[in-house]
Amino acid sequence: MQLRRDGVLVPLGPQLTTLLAILLLELGKPVPSRRLATLLAGDDVSDAARATLRSHVAHLRRALEPGERGRRGKGLIATVGHGTAAGYRLDLEPACVDAVRFEESLRESRRLLALGDTGQADRAVAILRTALDQWHGEPFADLADKPFALAEIARLQAVRRAALLTYAEAVNELGRHAEAMGDLTGAVAADPYDVGLRCVLALTLYLDGRTDEAAEVCRHGLALLGRRGIDAPELHGLQRDILRREVQQPTGGSVSQPSVPRMLPPDLPCFVGRAQELSTAEARLIGRDEQRSAILLVLGPAGVGKTSSSLRLAHRLAPRFSDGQLYANLRGFDATATALAPTEVLRAFLEALGVAPEQIPTNLNAQMARYQAQLRDRRILIILDNAHSADQVRPLLPCSTTCVTVVTSRNRMSSLIAVDGAHPLTLGLLDEEEAGQLVRDRIGADRAGKEPQAVSEITRLCAGLPLALSIAAARAAANPQFTLRSLADDLARAGVLDRLTDSDSSMDVRAVFSWSYRALTPAAARLFRLLGLHPGPEFSAASAASMAGVSRRAANALLAELTGAHLVGEPVPGRYVLHDLLRAYAGELSEAEPERRAALRRVLDHYLHSAVAADRVLMPYRQPVSVVAPEEGVTPEDIAEGDPLVWFTVEHQTLIAMVGCAAQAGLDRHAWQLAWATATYLGRGSYWHDVLTTQSLALSAASRLDDRSAQAQCRRELSHALSGLGLPEQARDQLHRALTDLVDAADPSGQAYIHLSLGWLCELQGDRRAATHHDQVALELFKRGGDRSGQARALNAVGWDYAQVGSYRQAIGYCRQALSLHAELSDDAGAVNTWHTLGYAYHQLGEYTIAVECYEQALCLNVGHRFKEAEALAHLGDCHHALGDITAAATSWGRAYAIMTELHTDGVDAVRAKLELCGTRTRMPAAGHVEGERRALRTAPSTRSPEK
Repeated sequence: MQLRRDGVLVPLGPQLTTLLAILLLELGKPVPSRRLATLLAGDDVSDAARATLRSHVAHLRRALEPGERGRRGKGLIATVGHGTAAGYRLDLEPACVDAVRFEESLRESRRLLALGDTGQADRAVAILRTALDQWHGEPFADLADKPFALAEIARLQAVRRAALLTYAEAVNELGRHAEAMGDLTGAVAADPYDVGLRCVLALTLYLDGRTDEAAEVCRHGLALLGRRGIDAPELHGLQRDILRREVQQPTGGSVSQPSVPRMLPPDLPCFVGRAQELSTAEARLIGRDEQRSAILLVLGPAGVGKTSSSLRLAHRLAPRFSDGQLYANLRGFDATATALAPTEVLRAFLEALGVAPEQIPTNLNAQMARYQAQLRDRRILIILDNAHSADQVRPLLPCSTTCVTVVTSRNRMSSLIAVDGAHPLTLGLLDEEEAGQLVRDRIGADRAGKEPQAVSEITRLCAGLPLALSIAAARAAANPQFTLRSLADDLARAGVLDRLTDSDSSMDVRAVFSWSYRALTPAAARLFRLLGLHPGPEFSAASAASMAGVSRRAANALLAELTGAHLVGEPVPGRYVLHDLLRAYAGELSEAEPERRAALRRVLDHYLHSAVAADRVLMPYRQPVSVVAPEEGVTPEDIAEGDPLVWFTVEHQTLIAMVGCAAQAGLDRHAWQLAWATATYLGRGSYWHDVLTTQSLALSAASRLDDRSAQAQCRRELSHALSGLGLPEQARDQLHRALTDLVDAADPSGQAYIHLSLGWLCELQGDRRAATHHDQVALELFKRGGDRSGQARALNAVGWDYAQVGSYRQAIGYCRQALSLHAELSDDAGAVNTWHTLGYAYHQLGEYTIAVECYEQALCLNVGHRFKEAEALAHLGDCHHALGDITAAATSWGRAYAIMTELHTDGVDAVRAKLELCGTRTRMPAAGHVEGERRALRTAPSTRSPEK
């Protein structure tokens, strides 16, 4: 490793030499700083090792560009990324590296030799001679013990060997045998077991008239190889022919070399991202044997950059495939031309490989045989772009371990993976940083830097799709007089697909999507159109089945077709998404769909009935609503087979969107009932903003229906959200208006629940007297209505009121009555609050061990109510602390603190203060009294549900 600046050697220490070598091996690609630190300092990835790395980088920057300072992103060594994800990239012109120039000389000489002209052959020999003369020593000689350099050392040695053999063969055919003798003799001395080099040296000596020396080279090689147990039939045959003077000599006059195809289209000048994907692809195609695959299948939706990524990969790999590169656009998804047949492609490939047109068979099988024979033992890279099916690709695959094939397609082509061993590489959308970089590269960093927010808006509207980003950036570049903000606003206002269009259909996002859409079966195309109506960010197969009015089995098959065509994504098994631009395209198609409203009603029925069933599991004794039977063809989720809380969590954002969708479509019953069905889950998670959004829409819908009972339900849920958001007066107003809604309704239970909520609100505001009044009114109303679940809740509320004024024994009495009712009803959800109240009462009485058991019961039965969980944990920590168990106290407080921090609740500072005082000890209560209270609690019926 040497660095020369203006021809003068720049001294580098061992660490800088190693650093430069690593960056050269990954020339033009970012190398993570963690990997650099590890390679330089072993397994030490401490802050000190990273600081040392930064120092080495600074020194190397000064060595490369002594006049440049402080240019982290613009010098020859660019800093990429930030923080722990940062890395460094060497942005050096490849021509500055001697090994790169050597390989270019080899490629150019082979190109000249392929022309078959003596004059050009002379030029090729001169180029090779110059290159060989400039080769000094072994590659990376001072880093030969570094594992990261071994693969490149071996590759460069192979390149030099190939250059030497090409040079020797060329001068031999030109009759200038002596010119290759020195290089060949030295190469054989350096590697005496290389049969190929030894054969060329022997042949060169023979052609120069030195028959005895040629035979001796063969004899000596056979002896060496024989001692290692290696048979060399090629060397045996050459020795025999030399001794018999029967070696075939070149005819002279022209140098004939196998045709070396160079069919790759030019690489894109502006290419962003895909670093991880390209590294994975390289590892698969040229990595270690256990990782290698001869076929790489690059998959992804239309416009995601499959072709550009594959061409970037091909140009990176081209130097490793010295026998050439073949490329064909198979036109699998082309609106203006039919897909290419394998016979057409094979004919073009065979001609590129040097087969005369008149010698190319017309039969497909015969063409395949000739094609595979041409590729045997040759290192050729094959790019099959835009393939439609495995049947189109399979005849073009080489039966050779020395060739590799890269296939791009919008279709999944599973049989190519399963049968032919292709390795799939799926390209997704660009992330925000990569998308922004693409736009900046196309329009210029200066212009983009003046309007960063507009650039972010453009990238958001283009959904990270490279084609869309390229079109939007091209429009900006073509109109420098436009501000980027005006372009972003125009994209949003006019409809993004209308602005992502061009006279060239290959640069029109809508047209490119249409090519995939037109290839669908009618049933899959119908489902795709209907999915444009789905407002959620993702959806399940069951909801798609309901929307289309088909069975789940049929929906699974249609979704498999859509995901296979990359019109729908499946980020996790069973969950499907459309990225924003495909959603917009499907939405446009759905506008003309005759069953649009019927499909919308079906999908709303799906989510409504699924949510009601899930809510019923979370709150079995919640006052029910009357839900109309679902439309024919609707298949709600089977909540009994899973966890309702998990289902709500997964469908959270979709359910919020469904409420808005129902309200916008004028389906008011669906709107308010969907909001009702989600209220328990949202309240338990303290998602108060979502409750406010959904219940406001629900209240408007219930008002349009003139349903007073529904309005009261909505106002009660609204009051909970307003209170949770710190707006108690607005919450109180909603509850009083809810009572007004129910004044004429024969619904004592509905009124009772309003009073319970008023009691809770009064307590929060410190008005304990009013709280007690509302809770006692609720208890009487529940008794009047025969609502036993409501009675249990009201008994607990009254018990809590007594506890708040210090009447702890009376509070315990009310709570034991409540527990009995909860147990009779198997209402675990209702029992949670009662155990919490009991824990509080016993804690205030100083009976901490009993309190611990109560709080643990509350935690055991709690399902998804994060605030209640945090509250119980905080009190449980207080009890453990009072008992002197500091470790348990700290654990409970720590868990409470984490939840409260997440929910931004008011008690978080108090819990943090307690965590800082974990050294305090409290006197334990008398053991006899504790045991007596334990016995009293054991007589209460169990609130646990029977095991299923």
